[in-house]
Amino acid sequence: MQTGTAGSDNAALERVEDLKALALGCLDEMKAEETIEIDLAGKTSIADTMIVTSGRSQRHVGAIADKIIQDMKAKGFGTARVEGLPACDWVLIDAGDVLVHIFRPEVRGFYNLEKMWGADRPLSGADRPAGRLAG
Repeated sequence: MQTGTAGSDNAALERVEDLKALALGCLDEMKAEETIEIDLAGKTSIADTMIVTSGRSQRHVGAIADKIIQDMKAKGFGTARVEGLPACDWVLIDAGDVLVHIFRPEVRGFYNLEKMWGADRPLSGADRPAGRLAG
């Protein structure tokens, strides 16, 4: 069964790459922390890419999400489905082929999406095991 022409497949891949670049650019600009990208292609049909990142506070999480949502609209990607904006502990931006999860650090540690999808989460000072004195 043919799923599409090579041209339409290339256009879809290009759109995913552009959307991913937009999201990662916003995260960098907004100084999101511990950003990782998880390739979901072949693992699930929900999306091709999942981006997981942290904001320092509820206000920071909300500002990061707003920036991504506004830039997506401005660049013609349409309106993504968004969940979690009122509380801003964990905001999910579902742009179809790209999912962006923005967490407060404590909430990110609790859900640990990286482990569920087999990715390595970067260790921050708060996540590193406490050192023990020998002896």
